[in-house]
Amino acid sequence: MSGSPAVWPELPEDILMVVLAALEIPDLMRAGCICTSWHSAYTALRSLGKQKQTQTPCLLYTSESAGEHVACLYSLMEKRVYRLTPEPPLRHWFIIGSSLGFLVTVDDRSEMHLVNPITGQQIALPSVTTIEYVKPIFDESRSVHEYEYPSHSSREAFFTPSIMPRCKLREYCFQFKAFVFHDAPTGSYIVVLIHKPFTHISFARVRDDKWTLLRPHCHYRDCTYKDGFLYAASLMGEIHAFDLSGPAVTMKIIRGSDDDFDPDAVQIVQAPWGGLLLVSRLKEFEDPDPKVSALNTMEIKLHRVDDGAEKLVEIDCLPDHVLFLGLNDTLCSAKNYPALKGNHAYFTDDQEYNQRRKSSRRDIGVVDLGNNSKEDLVSPQL
Repeated sequence: MSGSPAVWPELPEDILMVVLAALEIPDLMRAGCICTSWHSAYTALRSLGKQKQTQTPCLLYTSESAGEHVACLYSLMEKRVYRLTPEPPLRHWFIIGSSLGFLVTVDDRSEMHLVNPITGQQIALPSVTTIEYVKPIFDESRSVHEYEYPSHSSREAFFTPSIMPRCKLREYCFQFKAFVFHDAPTGSYIVVLIHKPFTHISFARVRDDKWTLLRPHCHYRDCTYKDGFLYAASLMGEIHAFDLSGPAVTMKIIRGSDDDFDPDAVQIVQAPWGGLLLVSRLKEFEDPDPKVSALNTMEIKLHRVDDGAEKLVEIDCLPDHVLFLGLNDTLCSAKNYPALKGNHAYFTDDQEYNQRRKSSRRDIGVVDLGNNSKEDLVSPQL
């Protein structure tokens, strides 16, 4: 018995967008290739930024073997790699942060941009020359030709300024790490930058024309943001809270430094049950010669932040929760991702690898927080 070919029922685009919005990114991209109407709904969904927001995190990287124009997206859910061709190509841009679907990138002029590698959306951030320590040097046509760095602070000169080409500022590791946070009052984003000298913090809202330096403290390593407050942590366990919600920024000290707290890397994260956690990493060189080796994560410790406590309180584990550590906004999530392991930390390299040790073995893996056993996540030599 013969019959006519099956025909897909035509759903209104708004209903189809509701269905597609519930998909993980890999499934969403596949769905957009099914037919013309599905691709139209997929494109509209991307342009509106309405895709599922609680995505299982993915690992994004570039590699010489993949080619100049390819970015690889490793799905933790499917344990497979997808190849993207974002514009501009990311291979020669520095990536200094990842939050809310955006990469914070630094181009070959040392200028910063937000880039969504899935949708292609780009947002230019205020010029690096508006950060207090960078002074532009103009050529005869009044174009920025070089940078003078560092110039000065409001308090003192640091050392004799250096003159460098525009591309060299990023290679000098001026931009250490960046974060993107929702700015509820404006419905847009706040970008926070940890930068040299002395790892100060500056911030800017999208569409600001300059960066604002947060004085007077320094030596920060990580940040998180909640209800208008930016919480910044140092390697010594200091935590400062900056209120960014008012016309003038105010700061209070949540806790001071701890002489017994001396990790190789530290990250601060909001606990799902409330409060803050400090996550510390202990590292070792895989090779006796540090010039040819990279620091590898050997142990991860968790500390609860208690207001007013002189010492950090170490905790044993995070039952039914998952940590994500790296150049992303540090996350601690309830284990609602079927493919991921509870009481585990998924981690990637920190800023030192990104800018100084590109030829070294990658520090990427999964740590069992119960016994600190470690396993590779993907091939470590990307």
